[in-house]
Amino acid sequence: MYTLDDAERLDVDQVHALYRRYVNKSQVSLMTSFGFGRELVRSAEGAHLTLTDGRRILDLTGGVGVLNHGHNHPRILAARERFARDKRMEVHKTYFSPYLAALGHNLAEILPGDLNMAFLPNSGAEAVEGAVKLAYKYHNGRRNTVLRADCAFHGKLLGSGGLTGQAQFGFPTIPGVDTFRYGDLDSVRRAVAAHKGDVYALLIEPFSASTIQWCSEEFLRGLREICDREKIVLIFDEIYTGWGKTGSLFHFMRYPGLVPDVLTTSKSFGGGKSSVSAYIAREPVFRKAYDNLGDALMNSTSTTYYGFGEECATALEAVNIAVEDDYPARARALGAVLEPGLERLAKQYPDEIGRIAGAGALWGVFIEGGPKILDLVAKLAPGGMARDPRFKTKLVTCAVINALYQDHDIYTYYTLNGNNPLIIGPSLVTEPEEAERVIGALDDVLSRGLTGLVARFIKQKVSSQW
Repeated sequence: MYTLDDAERLDVDQVHALYRRYVNKSQVSLMTSFGFGRELVRSAEGAHLTLTDGRRILDLTGGVGVLNHGHNHPRILAARERFARDKRMEVHKTYFSPYLAALGHNLAEILPGDLNMAFLPNSGAEAVEGAVKLAYKYHNGRRNTVLRADCAFHGKLLGSGGLTGQAQFGFPTIPGVDTFRYGDLDSVRRAVAAHKGDVYALLIEPFSASTIQWCSEEFLRGLREICDREKIVLIFDEIYTGWGKTGSLFHFMRYPGLVPDVLTTSKSFGGGKSSVSAYIAREPVFRKAYDNLGDALMNSTSTTYYGFGEECATALEAVNIAVEDDYPARARALGAVLEPGLERLAKQYPDEIGRIAGAGALWGVFIEGGPKILDLVAKLAPGGMARDPRFKTKLVTCAVINALYQDHDIYTYYTLNGNNPLIIGPSLVTEPEEAERVIGALDDVLSRGLTGLVARFIKQKVSSQW
């Protein structure tokens, strides 16, 4: 048996071997296509990683939405150390938790309207499924249809996977899922009319972080009107975009008076150290569904780690930090650097950048073009890759990501959904000067031309996997 000391002494080759044997060998093949798959991280602080070889990496992934507070925020560490030092109780279903009570209060205080009733599972997918279950219960099981957008990403569990608008999830899922076109009110009206009186929930991401597009105010207010008229529970998924990421505390809160029936949150809700999520419901919706003796325990104790002590204490501190340090303003300050810088690069490199889009501290760079030999590469690629119509775009984008990492010590990623943009999504503890650094680095990388970047990338990484 390995001890903790043993684990910390493993080198990267040993880790790869253990992954291949006990985790997933294809994951090793995939991740080592990037430079960062071939190294281990020794420590992480703020917006930076320090590798075992001493290299210092600027992490602009923001933990894919988890790290608004950065790595190992000192206040988050202190809260967790205090909890452990004082030997606080983690979880017990028949004792009430002061941390859960205080966290529920704080969520109600900062959210608009009567979004007052919170449930606290572990993951974003659980929060989504809990919100949908709440809507189903609200209608006493008399309605059978839930609507989601065509580009939606709501998780990969059996229920949330069916609510995610990506074809690669071929799993069984909950019944009654139907689709509307993102941002298209007429499409929503048609879907509602097709299931007249049978829709119990409508699920939407006000800002789609996996495709870097967002709903207009007109569309969101139109959804609210439709759902009010048809008595449909309106659910906003802000698991990625919550806690300041796009320049407001939650993206929808930039529109005064707009309130969903249920809001889901996770990722940065845990301060980068805690696996915790929440759905927060309007009081009348929640009370009709669960505020009775028969159903109270179905909601409040329906997962083993619901309201876990240290997780709630961590989230309590994370929320206070986001509010006190004005994370929305920090995101806007980063956006004030990233937006004009990326717009300048898009004009300077029109053959390489199709467009840029984003808000606050979440931006997508849509890489286009690339050498014609990629058409041949796509034909020669292994079966799964060859059938992927986005293979060329993904490969070119990977080449840019690889160059940023290898040559500039900057860590970015691309999304698997939509048109696969390169994502610049820094933590909200990142300084504007670091955002300026990535603009300069991307300028340097693109100045070399996509052909050379791709040739280098294939030689170093992809060819060794084929």
